[in-house]
Amino acid sequence: MFSFKKFLVCCFALVLLLGVMTGCGSDEVSVEDAEAEVTIKSSNWEFDKATYTAPAGKPVAIHHENVEGHHGITIKGTDVKIQGDGSVVANLKPGEYEIICDIMCGTGHTEMVSKLVVE
Repeated sequence: MFSFKKFLVCCFALVLLLGVMTGCGSDEVSVEDAEAEVTIKSSNWEFDKATYTAPAGKPVAIHHENVEGHHGITIKGTDVKIQGDGSVVANLKPGEYEIICDIMCGTGHTEMVSKLVVE
């Protein structure tokens, strides 16, 4: 006879096994394990560079730092969006992408644009 206690133990083991299998199958790369880095620094109404470059098809850690004021970035045509200071890892296709400040930061906000070239 199959007892309720044995049934609960089997269910717990199954849930634990599924959790381990899910964790092992993750393709997500940590910021520390990225193969390249791009650091974008924002100050009032400008980025520190007009153009940034990154390799295509590789995990790239994209860092955003607020030097002056409070800014966020969106890289159009990608899923990259960082509010304030932070980092994300992206695997981008070759091309040119527009970087914009996506937090209203004052009178020069609309001119706060840069470019990311992925090659």
